[in-house]
Amino acid sequence: MTLSYAAGETDVPLLEMTIGENLAATAVKFPDVDAVVDLATQIRLSYRQFDDEVTALARSLLIAGLRPGDRIGLWSPNRYEWVLLQFASARAGVILVNVNPAYRTHELTYAVNQSGSRWLLAPRSYKTSNYQDMIESCRSEMQTVERVVYFETDEWQQLRDLGLNSSMDITEFTSGLHFHDPINIQYTSGTTGFPKGATLTHFNILNNGYLVGELCGYTERDRVCIPVPFYHCFGMVMGNLACASHGATMVIPAPTFDAASTLEAVEKEKCTSLYGVPTMFIAELEHEEFAKFDLTSLRTGIMAGSPCPVEVMKMVIDRMNMGEVTICYGMTETSPVSTQTRLDDTVELRVATVGRVHPHVEIKVVDPATGDTVERGETGEFCTRGYSVMKGYWNDEERTRDVLDSDGWMHTGDLAIMQENGYLNIVGRIKDMVIRGGENIYPREIEEFYYQHPDVSDVQVIGVPDLTYGEELCAWIRRRAGSTITAEELREFARGKLAHFKIPRYIEFVEEFPTTVTGKVQKFKMRAETIERLGLEDAAQVRNA
Repeated sequence: MTLSYAAGETDVPLLEMTIGENLAATAVKFPDVDAVVDLATQIRLSYRQFDDEVTALARSLLIAGLRPGDRIGLWSPNRYEWVLLQFASARAGVILVNVNPAYRTHELTYAVNQSGSRWLLAPRSYKTSNYQDMIESCRSEMQTVERVVYFETDEWQQLRDLGLNSSMDITEFTSGLHFHDPINIQYTSGTTGFPKGATLTHFNILNNGYLVGELCGYTERDRVCIPVPFYHCFGMVMGNLACASHGATMVIPAPTFDAASTLEAVEKEKCTSLYGVPTMFIAELEHEEFAKFDLTSLRTGIMAGSPCPVEVMKMVIDRMNMGEVTICYGMTETSPVSTQTRLDDTVELRVATVGRVHPHVEIKVVDPATGDTVERGETGEFCTRGYSVMKGYWNDEERTRDVLDSDGWMHTGDLAIMQENGYLNIVGRIKDMVIRGGENIYPREIEEFYYQHPDVSDVQVIGVPDLTYGEELCAWIRRRAGSTITAEELREFARGKLAHFKIPRYIEFVEEFPTTVTGKVQKFKMRAETIERLGLEDAAQVRNA
């Protein structure tokens, strides 16, 4: 009998340094290699130049009154300023609070207040999102925010000039920084209606990015196209920190994902690696001018964020020249990656599993009821332990205890099967989290929101299969007596208050929900009935790794 337990190799040592120290070392080693290329603004900086700008902005933050351990919120799509602030805040010891750019006022206010952010930084606007108007509309509710800085203003330039025009030695403030200090808070959707702030250290995220890069074979010759969002671990850890720890180049194709911009960036910058959730790769493959782009520079990349359809993976290998593409699996609370396929794995392993245990990490699959490790080939809850596990949820010991046990194991809530060879398949979720195009959505949050509507008597939200996004939200609504409210009116109620991906695509009006004899709602029956009602059988048949 072989139990579903595995420990990662330890031949590559972990980095015992802060993010700022690691960047400084890279700048010394590869001073003239491109560090960051932002195609939207045509900003292109070498590691020597980038390191100088990071030091200057870190100095600015400290001169302006921030101190190590303070929190600042960053609410922005991908752009050079995001990367600059990521590394400058780390060098200053200031904790960066990532705010999803799709958030709206309700979610933004909660995140900055719960984290105790002293500052909030954002663009004035992007496309249809007027960040300045939204911030000003809820400014009085942001109890902890002392200062808001918008990028496209004199105030932002003046802030940067503070450090550029000063010779202050920042070590006066930062000499006590330690790699086990928290440096990043990332909000994940919560089951109680509010997001949870996963608190991550330099050691957590620097090493996870470094080891992801090691397993992709990165060197200073690699150029990584990063169309995935920086507010998420996929962008800022697997992307930016994997690059910076290897001297590879961070290529920003556009502020938000656009298939054409991504393909153009790969061709123009001769990118060797490309990231994306499955929906991004599908959009690229289906782009009407896909065949005209020269993708021969690609060799590797990462597909992650949501279950990866096997056929899509095969097309990425065959049609995008990504013969060494890898699959990663993880969660924000684990920095994020716990398993990854290897460059020399067979195609079958890389298209049909989420890989094997990451270096310096332990994993196991347990019986959710007893906590006992199950035999390989049996289904159970995936758990992980090691350097990558978060310190906890910010100021939330109760919810931290819900997922972190006394032995340091992170209980993911995902159902997995460990094969005899140690490779994993993710086969479902204990809880009813929905993953839509890489975005984790907890139905309880949406349900709590709709309970506020005067015409809603009861609501249950589920995920249903979707060919494009993997899953879509469906809300089953019981109207109050006499109400004639429509599905579109309910969606309109949520616009501007919830992120767009949290607004249900499908709304079904019902008289009752399927329940057990004790009254517990049976969401698996709701899902099966919805698939039949909406004709989603084809999407339900898609095979995932």
